[in-house]
Amino acid sequence: MTVRVADGGRSAVGVPLWIFVPAAVGALVVVAPLAAMFTRIDWSNFVGLVTSESAVAALVLSLKTATASTVMCVLLGVPMAIVLSRSTVRGLSVLRSLVVLPLVLPPVVGGIALLYTFGRQGLLGEHLEAFGIRIAFTTSAVVLAQVFVSLPFLVVSVEGSLRTAGSRYDVVAATLGATPTTVLRRVTVPLILPGLISGTVLAFARALGEFGATLTFAGSLEGVTRTLPLEIYLQREADPDAAVALSLVLILVAAVVVVTARGTRSSGSL
Repeated sequence: MTVRVADGGRSAVGVPLWIFVPAAVGALVVVAPLAAMFTRIDWSNFVGLVTSESAVAALVLSLKTATASTVMCVLLGVPMAIVLSRSTVRGLSVLRSLVVLPLVLPPVVGGIALLYTFGRQGLLGEHLEAFGIRIAFTTSAVVLAQVFVSLPFLVVSVEGSLRTAGSRYDVVAATLGATPTTVLRRVTVPLILPGLISGTVLAFARALGEFGATLTFAGSLEGVTRTLPLEIYLQREADPDAAVALSLVLILVAAVVVVTARGTRSSGSL
């Protein structure tokens, strides 16, 4: 027995009834914990919990650093995606694997790697220290940690859009005399704009929720490196009600991000 699922007025596709069982279980695994958390929120004191001095400082810092890291991801990630999708240089498969590696690495491992690179005794950090430039355990370390974990999201999204769009319009523009930079600016970027926006939104969301690499590489200094996820972690023992309330704030932000990304993808596919 099957269920007929319509797809935008096109011919329906049969879906076996049994497939709804594991699908429902999967949805339950995701939705049940979120629903359980909603039952533990102290709604009478919610506003006070999320507007405390430490909570506001952590939220403001998270928004600032996530915005800065997202800008860096766009500036670095778009060129990387273009090279990975359009260049014929040998060894790009190895580079692609390294670029997406942070997607599967535990964040704390990324934090350790950053510490041994930019720390006071790190590969580059000791040379930067000689010029009076310190990165580890500063706000800059928070931004760098967020870039490390969120950059792959933007690269993968933009590269996918580039491969889907193909290069036929770029070739036509080039044959008409457009320079490579003009082709990129006037043809390529407009074609992949929905994917670029979606990747940017996902990178921002990942940066906003970053925890492990930040704690390892930047520490937890209030107003300096203590982002909202770190504040939630600290409040988990000191004030569980505050931790749950702040978690809801992050969930709401994540929900807005997901809806925005999906809306962008949908409009780009029309």
